[in-house]
Amino acid sequence: MPYDTSLDEKLFEKFWEGETNRIVVSVYSYNKGVKKLQIIREFKDRDGNFTFAKLGRMTKEEIEGVLPLIQEAMKEM
Repeated sequence: MPYDTSLDEKLFEKFWEGETNRIVVSVYSYNKGVKKLQIIREFKDRDGNFTFAKLGRMTKEEIEGVLPLIQEAMKEM
């Protein structure tokens, strides 16, 4: 069975923003299944719009900003 976006339910989403990027912490449930945490990075383009990028490595500042969001997201799980 292929992935169906209509079955993906976003239960939580918060952002940590830096100067040129932000990290998005969210909780999803697919087809009423197990709730799962998702963490992504987005960079600002020349027009100020955010575009997806691989999370990769994080700075200490990013971890300190995201950790409270992860703890909050866990309460939704």
